[in-house]
Amino acid sequence: MKTIYQLTLLLFACLCTAQAQDSLLQKANAIPGKYLSQVKQKSDKMERQITQRSEKALSRFMKQEEKLKRRLGRIDSLKANNLFAHSIDSLGSLKSRMKGKLGKYSGALTQSGGPYLDSLSNSLSFLKDSKGLLEKSKGVTDKLNGSLKSVDNLKDKLAQAEQIKAYIRERKQLLKEQLSQYTGFTKDLQKMNKEAYYYAQQLKEYKEVFKDKKKAEQKAMEVIKKIPAFNDFMQKHSQLASLFNIQGATGSAPNLEGLQTRNQVEQLIQQRLGSGPNASAAVSQQMAEARSKFDELKSKFPDLDNAAEMPDFKPKEMKTKSFLQRLEFGSNIQFQRSNKFFPTTGDLAGQAAYKFHKNGSAGLGLSYKLGMGTGFDNIQFSGQGMGIRSFIDWKLKGTFFLNGGYEQNYQPDYAGVPEGVGQKWTQSGLIGISKKYKINSKLKGNMMVLFDFLYNQHVPRTDPVKVRLGYNF
Repeated sequence: MKTIYQLTLLLFACLCTAQAQDSLLQKANAIPGKYLSQVKQKSDKMERQITQRSEKALSRFMKQEEKLKRRLGRIDSLKANNLFAHSIDSLGSLKSRMKGKLGKYSGALTQSGGPYLDSLSNSLSFLKDSKGLLEKSKGVTDKLNGSLKSVDNLKDKLAQAEQIKAYIRERKQLLKEQLSQYTGFTKDLQKMNKEAYYYAQQLKEYKEVFKDKKKAEQKAMEVIKKIPAFNDFMQKHSQLASLFNIQGATGSAPNLEGLQTRNQVEQLIQQRLGSGPNASAAVSQQMAEARSKFDELKSKFPDLDNAAEMPDFKPKEMKTKSFLQRLEFGSNIQFQRSNKFFPTTGDLAGQAAYKFHKNGSAGLGLSYKLGMGTGFDNIQFSGQGMGIRSFIDWKLKGTFFLNGGYEQNYQPDYAGVPEGVGQKWTQSGLIGISKKYKINSKLKGNMMVLFDFLYNQHVPRTDPVKVRLGYNF
């Protein structure tokens, strides 16, 4: 009897321990509430950006069309009314709907957010049906519902933005055809083309920033992707599933009705070009030429997703970048050997650069001079001054840049120099070459060799050549 009682207690203890371990494991793998907050914040921010940029683009198009209508009215008033009256009203309607004054977009929602937004939306929908995966905290259900609403609103704005892009694309093509018989409209049409191009590029820029994952989001996606039920959910509800009409239970055959098979494509080619080795060679040659042309266009305009968006001007690649996106932060270090006046010093510098062109940037920096003694047998750390820097660099070719700058360096302590001879502030004019290289996706290294053409004005004299190693992020 005593043995049975002991076995019962042991079994009960094992069960309690297993439950405690499962509880700890579940808690460790729980989706943090911070994930929901981050999704809502970034979705709301992107929705505001799209709304503001779309309103700005539509206002400019309305202004341009009104200007064109007045100019064409002096030549042909009837055609001006027919060509512009309804379009100006349509632009106004699109603008009001984007502001939310005419209700939400009632058309079919396109998957314009891409795979990332699709995955994000489905992860929230899955969590709504599996709330046990969420971290237990106050108001977590409200956070989840708020995140879902923000993502849905973002999808709606993206669908409206795609509708605006399509309308503008068709509209500028129509105006180009209708106004080609008149002179004096070329500049106005080019302005509209520029606005359409930069509007599309700005939307792409917002999407790229939106895809940047923070720590809480990375952890949440790592946890949720390990769950088999989520993978089944994605197979049924993802963008790819809707594209190929994949429905029903897992394992059911997808509906591929309407898609051409390889045999059907080969039969179509034979009907057009005949059969035999010559036909196959002709097809291969034409495909190779087409692929070459396509790759050439894609290298010139990698961000375009529609041939009708091809610009008839040279785009400014930095125009759609915000001020913060143009900033580059970095640091570098430079060593100077010891002499009878100075110990060995290391200049530790931090800098911020503004990218004003795809090939060029300019910036400011501060440096601290760290004294390190006179040799390995006399290592002593001391403060030896500071410096203020300004610089500019321009891409020469590949990863090589022309670098120039102006600096003021403060170094007050001199040994063995008569009072009043040494300069506390010395100026440097630098020019040289820098080599940049990639360390990882967020960090770039650089090495600079610079010549100071004001070195002979320094008292005491300093080295004319400076070598700096650093990085940017």
